[in-house]
Amino acid sequence: MASSHSSSPVPQSNSSDAFFKKEMDASKRFRPVQSLPDVCPKEPTGDPSNLCDSPSLVVDQHRWTIYHSKVNLPAALNDPRLAKRESDFFTKTWGVDFVDTEVTPSFYLPQITKEHFALYQQEITPREKIHEKCKNICPPKDTFDRTLLHTHDKSRRDLEQVPKIFMKPDFALEDSITFNAVLPWSHFNTAGGKGNRDAASSKLLQEKLSHYLDIVEVNIAHQISLRSEAFFHAMTSQHELQDYLRKTSQAVKLLREKISKIDKVMCEGSLRVLRLSLTRNNCIKAYNKLKLMATVHQTQPTVQLLLSTSEFVGALDLIATTQEVLQQELQGIHSFRLADQMRMMNFPQWFDLLKNIFSKFTIFLKRIKATLNIIRSVVLLVLDKNQKTRDLEDTLQKDSAKDSTVDTEVAYLTHEGMFISDAFGEGDLPPVAADTTSQRNISPNSEPCSSDSVSEPECTTDSSSSKEQTSSSVTPGGVEIMISDDMKLTDLELGRLANNIQELLYNASDICHDRSVKFLMARAKDGFLEKLNSSEFVALSRLMEGFILDTEQICGRKSMSLRGALQSQANKFVNRFHEERKTKLSLLLDNERWKQAEVPAEFQDLVDSVSDGRISLPEKKAAAAEERKPAEFLIVEGQKYATVGTVLLLIRIILEYCQCVDNIPSITTDMLTRLSDLLKYFNSRSCQLVLGAGALQVVGLKTITTKNLALSSRCLQLIVHYIPIIRAHFEARLQPKQFSMLRHFDHITKDYHDHIAEISAKLVAIMDSLFDKLLSKYEVKAPVPSACFRNICKQMAKMHEAIYDLLPEEQTQMLFLRINASYKLHLKRQLAHLNVVNDGGPQNGLVTADVAFYTGNLQALKGLNNLDLNMAEIWEQKR
Repeated sequence: MASSHSSSPVPQSNSSDAFFKKEMDASKRFRPVQSLPDVCPKEPTGDPSNLCDSPSLVVDQHRWTIYHSKVNLPAALNDPRLAKRESDFFTKTWGVDFVDTEVTPSFYLPQITKEHFALYQQEITPREKIHEKCKNICPPKDTFDRTLLHTHDKSRRDLEQVPKIFMKPDFALEDSITFNAVLPWSHFNTAGGKGNRDAASSKLLQEKLSHYLDIVEVNIAHQISLRSEAFFHAMTSQHELQDYLRKTSQAVKLLREKISKIDKVMCEGSLRVLRLSLTRNNCIKAYNKLKLMATVHQTQPTVQLLLSTSEFVGALDLIATTQEVLQQELQGIHSFRLADQMRMMNFPQWFDLLKNIFSKFTIFLKRIKATLNIIRSVVLLVLDKNQKTRDLEDTLQKDSAKDSTVDTEVAYLTHEGMFISDAFGEGDLPPVAADTTSQRNISPNSEPCSSDSVSEPECTTDSSSSKEQTSSSVTPGGVEIMISDDMKLTDLELGRLANNIQELLYNASDICHDRSVKFLMARAKDGFLEKLNSSEFVALSRLMEGFILDTEQICGRKSMSLRGALQSQANKFVNRFHEERKTKLSLLLDNERWKQAEVPAEFQDLVDSVSDGRISLPEKKAAAAEERKPAEFLIVEGQKYATVGTVLLLIRIILEYCQCVDNIPSITTDMLTRLSDLLKYFNSRSCQLVLGAGALQVVGLKTITTKNLALSSRCLQLIVHYIPIIRAHFEARLQPKQFSMLRHFDHITKDYHDHIAEISAKLVAIMDSLFDKLLSKYEVKAPVPSACFRNICKQMAKMHEAIYDLLPEEQTQMLFLRINASYKLHLKRQLAHLNVVNDGGPQNGLVTADVAFYTGNLQALKGLNNLDLNMAEIWEQKR
């Protein structure tokens, strides 16, 4: 019994009732680690054991499975017809019918009662009591969980020893703060007699870091060991997944190839036919609409014509019909407004549209030329054939006359009883007669004609009658055209037709140019073309010039309408171009403080490109320019030029004028005039600001210094240096009859030289007034050197310091020679006033000492050591 009861099924319970508890082995209390489910179900291969539980689209596509169920179970069980809801779980969720319905007991399950477990309870109760006692005395050890918990706590404690800075996601030793926190410099400082201690500290730091590394490696190894099985299983699943993907890719590739073949064989041709048919229908509809639109477009001039002839009824009729067509047939079409939509385009869109129009016009003209060339060749061929026909008829008439003469002579000789051979030698027969005889009697490639008197006239009559009905001509392609008599044109008409064919091509070219002008003018109404920048207008000009040249090459004649429109727009562009730059230069001059400016690298590159013989704006090299620092001077062909910022920008503006001439050759003369005006404006305006002291009021300078004057002079010299180069650039682009315009540059050069001379005279005048002021109070007495000469030498040194770095050495020497001449003049005048003569007396000695002091100081200045001062001129010459 016991064995039978023990073998009987025992219900397992998860409740807290200790009666059903059973001690399990520690190794069996925990589930073994199960492998991960396969991520990709296997395809059916015929083996039922290999099939997965999930439905297969291939096998189960025609069989109903549970996955086809689409019933909302809660809605089905929660009966909405019940008036009330019971508190019981089953009746509340599944309805009252569930409680009332009795479940039929199963015949296969025995009725189990508590009596069946009585024996088992009697056997297990003592064991349970003993187990409880042992459990209280020595509680069971959960080795696995406690080991894991202990290991986890130990790992956490170990990781807590590692500083948090190493755990940061943005940890980087490149950061100075992070580096100093990890490796403080105090551990590496061996100065101050602390070498041993610092070395120990460094070693301790190294061991600490090694300890941190060991902790991290141990934890990493532990984590890997815990997840090794899952990792290897994932790798295995990954390989299987790759195999499935490879097979799937091959299947997809094969399927696509089959679909592509099916598409080519069964679909492409049919769809292409449908597309072509639809395209043809659309083209027909579009063509009919265009014809209707063209008719409506011609309504306005027709109405004007009817009104001019007082046909008011007809005009009203036409207007009403047109309005009806617009409201019905052409409703929704906005193309009658060929300008409002176009003005909404920006320049790139409008430029692409113009390019497309020019392309279509070019193709149109080429087709017209090809068609007219064929017509012309046919006309010329007909003319040539007519001429040959007339020449042949003249020849035949002459031949027939000669033949009649020979026949008369032969008949006479025959009548007299003489042989032809006796009358004419073999060489005496006329060539025409011989040819005629050979043509009549010898026909190797044709059937011989009968010699009787009846057959020959018949042959002649047939040929002549056929000639009167039609005449044939052969086209250059080898096709024979039969032309009846009533369709023939005279030679005069054919010649007139050949000449008018070329006129048709000219007219077609003019129409294309006129339509292009209308398109251009429609866009230019709002000043759009005048607002274009230089690069945009240059692109437009080149496009139009290219189209003009193409049409001239096709037609062989110049059409002036589009060229004139381009010239008109170019003139407007030149005016705006010049006004913008003149205004810019004016603003620059009004804000110029006339101080030496640094020279950026891009301006030096600009000047270097001009020095190489090319006048063009080099491309900006932003990265290279940032690396190079600005220079103090502008180097032009080995000479240093101190400049102001305005002059640097002026040089760039001048080169923009020159480049614009290269891009748009038609505006060369206008640009020359505008550039001359710009250079004159700079000369006059700078003269007003510096020499005229206008900068005192405009900019607020306190005074115009000698440095300002010298800098202005050097800037003018820089512009003068470029005037011959600019002149040569324009001269190469002018027609010989336009060379007279180059005189503008000669006038500008003279004006600039005069301005430079005025500045030099102003510098001398400054020192001249100083000499007049100081030497007028000069007295010949001790001490030597006198205060007057000391002051003079001091002012001369200031003058030299102000201009030496700005002007070249030779100009500085020439300026000081002029200043010295002024000094000698004033000193000579004062000595004459004081009656001091060169007699070797005491006063003469004092003057000589002062002069020697002046000479020594002046020649000690940089660059003036070899200056010939010729101080003997201060004394009056003895008479």
